[in-house]
This record gives sequence, C-alpha cells and structure tokens, in this order.
Amino acid sequence: MNYDSILSDKVKDMKPSGIRKFFDLAANMEGVISLGVGEPDFQTPWLIRKKALDVLERKRMIYSSNQGLAELRENISDYLERKYNLKYDPVGEVIVTVGGSEAIDLAIRAVVNPGDEVLIVEPSFVCYKPIVELMHGVAVPIPTKEENRFKLTADELRSHITDKTKLLILPYPNNPTGAIMTREDLESIAEVLRGTDILVLSDEIYSELTYGRKHCSVAEIPGMHERTIYVSGFSKAFAMTGWRLGYLCAPKPLASQMLKIHQYAIMCAPTMSQYAAIVALKDCDKEVDKMVEEYNVRRRILVDGFNRIGLTCFEPEGAFYVFPCVKSTGMTSEEFCSKLLEEKKVAVVPGNAFGESGEGFIRVSYAYSLKHLMKALECIEDFVKNHTASGKGEI
Repeated sequence: MNYDSILSDKVKDMKPSGIRKFFDLAANMEGVISLGVGEPDFQTPWLIRKKALDVLERKRMIYSSNQGLAELRENISDYLERKYNLKYDPVGEVIVTVGGSEAIDLAIRAVVNPGDEVLIVEPSFVCYKPIVELMHGVAVPIPTKEENRFKLTADELRSHITDKTKLLILPYPNNPTGAIMTREDLESIAEVLRGTDILVLSDEIYSELTYGRKHCSVAEIPGMHERTIYVSGFSKAFAMTGWRLGYLCAPKPLASQMLKIHQYAIMCAPTMSQYAAIVALKDCDKEVDKMVEEYNVRRRILVDGFNRIGLTCFEPEGAFYVFPCVKSTGMTSEEFCSKLLEEKKVAVVPGNAFGESGEGFIRVSYAYSLKHLMKALECIEDFVKNHTASGKGEI
C-alpha cells in the first residue's frame, strides 16, 4: 500500500515539534539534565488531589455535559471576574476542554476559512501555525524584538494587517520569552483593532505566573471583550499538566460553534479532573502564590547566571522560561543545543523552534528544582568557555 499517496498533504508537510525533538533525544540518554519541557516540578496541591480521590471513591466516573460540569463553569466564571475583572456567562460562554491545547484548536478551527490570514506573534508556542495550516489558512508571523522586550507593538500589528486578516493570536505571558503585555500595551493594540472585524485568540495559560506586576487580559480592554476568545487552563499555575484540563471563554455566537466541534471530536473533558479543578479555583490561591515565589527565585538566578556567562538574557516578567541569546558563541540555536546536549548532557530548546525570529536564542525552563538549574548553569558556563577557548565562538 502506498501510504504516501494516501496521507494528507498538509499533515505530511507539517514539521514535528522542535520542543519534543530535544525532549525525545534527552529521554534516550542517561544522566541528562533536561530543562526543555514546560512542566512544573511541583506536586499538584494536596487539596486538589484529595478531591480527586474523594470523587473516585464516592462518584461514578460518567460523562459530564459537553460544555463541562455546570459547577466548574460557574467557578471559572467567578474566578475570572475575581482575578481579572472578566465577565462570562457560564451557561453559554464557557467550555471546558482537554487542556488549553484543545481550546486553541477549537478556536482556530471554528473561525478560519481557506485563505484567511492569521497573525501569529512570534516567538511563540509551537502549535498555532500548524493548526492554522491544517485549516488551509495562511499563518502570518509578526516577529517581536528583544529591544522591545518581545512585546507586540501597535506599529508591528498595523503593518501586518490586510483585507484577508481574520484572527490575531496574542500569547501573553509568552512562551518562550517570558514577556508580558501591560494594560497600556494592550490599549494600543486595541486601538488598532477597533473598527475592524479581526478576532483575537488570547492564550493566557500563564496569567497567574507574573513577577512584580499583575496580569491584565486583553479581553478587559474596552471594545475587546466581544472580539476575544480567551484561552487558559490548569496545567501551569496549578501544576496539573497530566490532568489535561483547560477552558475557553468567548461570546456566545462564537462559543456555540466551538462547542459543536468539541461535541464531535472530544465529547467532554475528564470528569475526575473537572471536579478537582473546582477546588483549585476556589481554595488554592495560596499554593499558587508559593509556587510563584519559588519560580521568582529561580528566574533571578538564571537571568543573573546567563548574563554573567556572557549569554545576554532579557529579564522575563511572566511564565517560567528565560530566553538567553547565544549569537555571541557563533553557533546557531540548533548547533548550540545539539552540542550542549552531546557534550554536557544538558537539554534546552533552540529558539527557532518557536518561529524564525527565535533564531539566535535558546529557551530554558525554570520549572525545575534549584539543584538542577544550578548544575545546568555550571555545565553551560563550562561549555561556553570551552568553545570560546577553542576558537569556535566569541564571547
């Protein structure tokens, strides 16, 4: 059988995830310090785990409604209003999904027609572009710059808008850079979008993880709520990656169409996880604050460490990644990461995995123990010194 002639051309042309490439390489080596995957090293808070155990013991694990448990949707609505001054009707404007990734997929599939242009702020998470292309849309990257602290500026946005622009994907706090957008930044973006029919997919999965500044959602800016699809979840802030639970919020005319896709493709998110997530939203603010405090310590150590080594590092204000520049070594991002893994058994992700504008940078996750981070810094410093001394790069 000729599988090549049977498979979808779009799928065959799709590149594998650059994140998973290095994760898989590291998994097949012994003694690797892996700083490549954005997965908290904290245990899921006990109150959440206890609720799941109680549910397993006392309740039948049956399907929930397609939208998700009514109680969970009500708590999501209450949480967003309490934390970010966002108001969504839990009956028709909130959908519980299998992770934030499904929410992103639903949003793009529901609005993108063949030929529609989707503006994607880069560097950014790896899934946006492939999903757009699967829908026969046109992914249009908007490169952001280190000198602008990797923020999207109004001028950059304006210069990329055409009469085919359907959607802007706005991923802040940002993976991989750790950049954030302030209220003032978002107001300038809103000013560009007013008077257009361009929608915004706002991926705010890291919204709880900011340092020294409270997160502001673009949906809170006047005129933006009605055009924004808000995506978030429980994986990052509540250390619930394996529970596979996220959600999206959007005006009812949009949400109702996304729900149809969810009904046919997924049916519902895991019921046990949904019950546990209610406790996360209601009772775990202090646990999240403790994790943020620890991430902040790690963040400062890594930023200082990379700058000391000579790999200049922008100071992130959100998420749990640093994005140091490796251009001074004379190596590409791929070369740096490959050689570092081979010679020092430290796994990080090349910046170009997150878009072409990430070339010359590497992403390092600090969702790992301080012990691992300190050891990795020592190895990276030794690696940079060795390559400088051998004439393979300059610092």
